[in-house]
Amino acid sequence: MFQNPSDEQRAAILKSARNIAVVGCSDKPERTSYLIAEALQRAGYRIFPVNPNLKGPVLGEKPYASLTEIKEKIDIVNVFRRSETVMPVVEEAVQVGAGCVWMQLGVIHEEAARYAKEHGLTVVMDRCIKVDHALLLGRRS
Repeated sequence: MFQNPSDEQRAAILKSARNIAVVGCSDKPERTSYLIAEALQRAGYRIFPVNPNLKGPVLGEKPYASLTEIKEKIDIVNVFRRSETVMPVVEEAVQVGAGCVWMQLGVIHEEAARYAKEHGLTVVMDRCIKVDHALLLGRRS
């Protein structure tokens, strides 16, 4: 059974990360994915909105249809997708050499987590990255 990294490990992931791809990011300010991407951007991370339906910039950043289009190193792939659609995202995260896959609260996929770990990625599952950032790093995001 999957177990998330410890508080200390998650804090270290967040401290060392610079680039976060937000898969399933919306351009609608009322959507949770947008609000969390905005909070992460305010906290100093570079955000890469990933959603094939996006037509223009989100939070001032160019949108991408997939992780493979991003030419920069991705530290964290933050996943806002239904659990049953996570595996292809994780496969892409492995393909591009991301450091971590972080599945948002309510997103659970044991097989995808196992696959990511087998390929050297750190996995956080069923946790909100914004909440963890605020709790573990001691500042609001």
